[in-house]
Amino acid sequence: MTVRNASPGLAAGGLGLLAGLCAVALDLPLLGLIAGGMAVAAAVISLRLARRLDEQGATQLLVEAELRALQERADDAPAEANAEPDVVLVDHDLSGEDEDDGDDEEEDGDEATAALIDHRTGLFSESFFLVALDSRIAAARRHLRPIAMVLLEVVEGLPADEPSPVDARLVADTIKDTLREADTACRLRNGYFALLLEDTPENGAIWTVERIRRQLATEQQGLTVWAGVACYPAHAFSPNEILDAAEQALVSAREWRQDRIEVAAAAD
Repeated sequence: MTVRNASPGLAAGGLGLLAGLCAVALDLPLLGLIAGGMAVAAAVISLRLARRLDEQGATQLLVEAELRALQERADDAPAEANAEPDVVLVDHDLSGEDEDDGDDEEEDGDEATAALIDHRTGLFSESFFLVALDSRIAAARRHLRPIAMVLLEVVEGLPADEPSPVDARLVADTIKDTLREADTACRLRNGYFALLLEDTPENGAIWTVERIRRQLATEQQGLTVWAGVACYPAHAFSPNEILDAAEQALVSAREWRQDRIEVAAAAD
């Protein structure tokens, strides 16, 4: 714990010590009681800060492990498998191939970075998402904590044939402003956005999506937000199962001609 992070607890503890000394010197029981309360407050503040730092450290270790695993995959896979699109596609198949929009994009010289980051939005790529999903669910299983996965699609308007793509950078910036540091946001090759929400049950995931939806509504009119939510262990127990559950929920959400958040069915 750094001195800056520990300063609230140290300040409360110091004031409690000063009040305790004054209580002894002046023989004031009430002041002594106040000193005890301040000491308890100092302990609570210190414990909360320590827990928060521990969680941040654990998340950092998870990300580093996921990066190492992704690097190993990138070393074994052909470079073209890591190419990312520059347009939002409307596609139900998460494993589908990218469509070519005819635009020539400047290639990133660093293949590892290209495999890690979606170049248009700055979010993590689908390659990173697949690795992160495995490791985050494994960590949730070890620590007996829930984790929520969200598949998010944002389109502009609802014409009779197909909705129009929306600027992926607008959605990405809104997601970045909404999520916590411990959460993970990725852009998939089919244009969906995938969110992994740490220590988050169903209600927390719904509220997170709602915050994103409200923020997007203030940024641009006429947008439609569809989301599919699946949580471990409430809706699925393995990475493939939770991915399938979230995709099915998103398919159900897309049947509505308005904003819709669908939650996966409970696990058997």
